[in-house]
Amino acid sequence: MTLRDIFKFREVPESETSKPFLEHLEELRWMIVKMAITLAAAMIVCFTFRSTLVRILQAPLRDVGSQIGTLKALGITDSIVISFHLAFYAGIVISFPLLLYFIAEFVLPALTAVEKRFLFPAILVSFALFLLGVTLCYFWLLPKTILFFFRDTESLGWAPTWTVQQYYSFVTRFTIGFGLAFELPVVVLALVRFGLITYRFMARTRPYAVVLIFILATIITPTPDILTLIAMALPMCLLYESCIWIAWLMERRASKLIPK
Repeated sequence: MTLRDIFKFREVPESETSKPFLEHLEELRWMIVKMAITLAAAMIVCFTFRSTLVRILQAPLRDVGSQIGTLKALGITDSIVISFHLAFYAGIVISFPLLLYFIAEFVLPALTAVEKRFLFPAILVSFALFLLGVTLCYFWLLPKTILFFFRDTESLGWAPTWTVQQYYSFVTRFTIGFGLAFELPVVVLALVRFGLITYRFMARTRPYAVVLIFILATIITPTPDILTLIAMALPMCLLYESCIWIAWLMERRASKLIPK
């Protein structure tokens, strides 16, 4: 799909004229600028609380206990570099609703007044799903994964000595990735809204979607533990199934609005 295809969604259906391509690009540039400023401001706030972020992200180590010892900082600039990384990921989390709003504002300016009333609730639902994924990963999946790797390392007769850079890179990407995986319903319903997929197509391709979800869960989940894999894939499968029924309701509602 090209930029021109994406920009077609931005045109008001009743309008006889389309915006110039360069005007779309200018609005795209301003969307990126607004997102960058928002994320930068969130990063500054999070950076000032970096000590708190460190304590929060090291909390999953409590299941391992004192056996892991102290995380090792091997680089001279590790304290600053890792702090910026933590501020970046934490900034994504706290600014997520605004980032979504800027994206929706750019992609969907042609929404009707009724549809615009549902924009903010949709963003809140999207943010809630994101937080649900992050929370589920942080409190349940992450500690089990860390404990698995710790015991697996010990089983090979090695002493687990983890660096701060490796630990925080793993924890942040794993947690954010799990949160983004919970955005599946939002992505699917957006595709339904744009008419790119339908309820029948989703129902017909359900088996393939389940396979793709398990493949995605295998990639995101860094442990071969089958329970951990199921713990990540099952919620995504349930979310996809709910999307099918929501898409059915959306199509049914749309068909009733069409005059016969």
